[in-house]
Amino acid sequence: MEKGEIKVRSILKEILSTSIYLLLVLCAAYLIVTYVGQRTQVSGSSMEDTLSDADHLLVDKISYRFRDPERFDIIVFPFQYDEDTYYIKRIIGMRGETVQIDEDGNIYIDGEILEEDYGKEGIQNPGRASEPIVLGDDEYFVMGDNRNNSSDSRDPSVGNIHRNDIIGRAFIRIWPLSKFGILKHQ
Repeated sequence: MEKGEIKVRSILKEILSTSIYLLLVLCAAYLIVTYVGQRTQVSGSSMEDTLSDADHLLVDKISYRFRDPERFDIIVFPFQYDEDTYYIKRIIGMRGETVQIDEDGNIYIDGEILEEDYGKEGIQNPGRASEPIVLGDDEYFVMGDNRNNSSDSRDPSVGNIHRNDIIGRAFIRIWPLSKFGILKHQ
């Protein structure tokens, strides 16, 4: 073999090994984003003061494969009427419970007032929750922390969230760096 031929083979071998390496990295990234976690950005103020417009988050997509969501978890789910639009809200009502909001803005779960301090202010519009809402075996009632500026389960266009529609749990705020950290759920 001549020197030139050896050099060409060496270059082709390097290109092939680099291509295989890049393909493996892309496959690993795809699997992580699809099954483990993904980055998302908050748009709007419905979760103020917990989350702000333009916050960047990592969503944990794997923990709900091993356990059920819990009350006050911050979840991500798709909006049913707009493709590629996702909502981020806090779970208030759990599967099988009855949720109602009275005219004073108090949230009741199975007839008992819900003790929580996530709501930014008193609820002015209970929406469809002015009447008791009985959640099914696979349904959750969600609300934004900015109760009077949130499209959530009180709105018929959002409604109750089915378990299989939950993409994951908001886990870590990664931007802005001044607010970097694990999100408070409970």
